[in-house]
Amino acid sequence: MDIERLKRMANNKSNWRERLQAVEGLAVMDDQPSKDILARLAIHDPVFKVKEAAFRAAQARKITYAGKPIYLGKKPKGNLVKEINKKLVIVRDKLEEGFTLEDFKRKFSEMYPEIYDTYEGDKGDQLDKWLSNVIPSLPKKK
Repeated sequence: MDIERLKRMANNKSNWRERLQAVEGLAVMDDQPSKDILARLAIHDPVFKVKEAAFRAAQARKITYAGKPIYLGKKPKGNLVKEINKKLVIVRDKLEEGFTLEDFKRKFSEMYPEIYDTYEGDKGDQLDKWLSNVIPSLPKKK
């Protein structure tokens, strides 16, 4: 793949799988733009799987950031996005009474694609369980 396509894939904030594919493609390239993109993803990507893959690729190629080695911190705990509960309340309030979990996920991904992608990438198979626990604990409608 060419660098421009990989750059577009790496910048797609609403598809963590595409960013992960971009990391795999960038890992075999040996030019400065690919190193810069890998460093950025290793430091700033909100989905830990992508961040870790970019970190491993950067580490294998001895890529530094501002002259210092890149470190992989711990996987974040708690809310990944500031004020996520407010956003989830907005999604819930847009749905009819008696909505299903699938309805909620569809609406959530339509309204907040980047946030949905972050949580889907982070929670993986546990996303449904997490949403099932969080939705009932959201503040009630006024």
